[in-house]
Amino acid sequence: MKIAVVGAGAMGAIFGARFAQGGHETVLVDVAQSLVDTYNRDGVRIVHAEEETTTRVPATTDPASVGPVDAVVFFTKCYHTASAAQLARPLVGPDTVVASLQNGWGNGDVLAETFAAEQLVVGVTYNGGTVLEPGRVAHPGVGPTTIGPFADASTAAVERLAQALRDGGLEADIADPIRPEIWKKLILNAATLPTAALAGMNAGALTAHPEMHELVSEAAREAVGVARALGYDVDAQERVDYIHTLLERAGPTKGSMLQDFEAGRRTEIDVINGAVVRAADEHGIPVPLNRAFVALVKGWEWMRGLA
Repeated sequence: MKIAVVGAGAMGAIFGARFAQGGHETVLVDVAQSLVDTYNRDGVRIVHAEEETTTRVPATTDPASVGPVDAVVFFTKCYHTASAAQLARPLVGPDTVVASLQNGWGNGDVLAETFAAEQLVVGVTYNGGTVLEPGRVAHPGVGPTTIGPFADASTAAVERLAQALRDGGLEADIADPIRPEIWKKLILNAATLPTAALAGMNAGALTAHPEMHELVSEAAREAVGVARALGYDVDAQERVDYIHTLLERAGPTKGSMLQDFEAGRRTEIDVINGAVVRAADEHGIPVPLNRAFVALVKGWEWMRGLA
C-alpha cells in the first residue's frame, strides 16, 4: 500500500516507521517544516527498550506533491483534525481509506465533514510514545490497535489497513461495531490522562500511589456508567483492572496530557473528559470527578493563554 501519515509527532512517527518497515510506501505529512527537515535528514529514530532504530521515511509539508494514496492515517491532536483534513484532501481519492487512530471521541465525525463516511475507518491504539527530541521518539508502551468501519466502509478496506499494521509488527484487530472499543479507550484516557498531568506522575507512579490508584479507579467507574447509559456493554471491573495493569506495565511512560503540560501546549481535555461530561449531561448521570478534571485542566490552559 501507499500510506500517508498525517501528524508526525510521537505516534505518527512510530506508526509511519512501522508501516515503512512492513514494506509499504509511506510518507509523513506535517505542517512543521523544521520537523519535516529533521526526518528527511536523519530518518525516523525510534527508541524501544534498549534498542534504537532509524527508518528512512520521507516527510513533507505539501500533500499535493504526494497525490492520492491508498490510506491516510491521522495522528494529529483532536483540535487540529478539521484543518488537517483540509490539508490532506490531495491525498484522498475515491478509493482511499481515511483512518483516525487519534485520542478522544468525535474525530470520525469531524473527518466525515470533509470525506465520504464510507471511506472512514476509526479505531484506538494502546501503543504509547514520547518525543525525546525532534525526530527521535520513545516507544515504551506496546499494545494492540483495534479498528473498524465508521459507517459503511468495506470490510476489505478495514482488513487491508489492519494487515498493513501487522506487516509492521503491530498487533491489529478488527471490531464492528467499533464505537464500544473507542469508549473503552476513552474511559482509560479519562481516568489516567488528567490525573497524571495534574499530579505530574508517570504511569507507574499513578497506579503505585494508593490514593491516586483509587482516584483513577473511581474516575473510570464514572465513565463506565456513562458508556453503559449509551448502550455499550462495558464491564467496570474489567476496565479498572485493565487500566492498572496497563499503567504498571507502562512504568516510566508519561501520558500525552502530561507531555502537553510540560510543553505548555493545549490539551485534548475537550474530547476526553469533556466527551464524558457531555454524554453524562444528556443522560442525567452525575460525573463529579470527570467534571472537576475538565475544570482544572481548562483552568490550567486559561492561565497560560491556551484556552
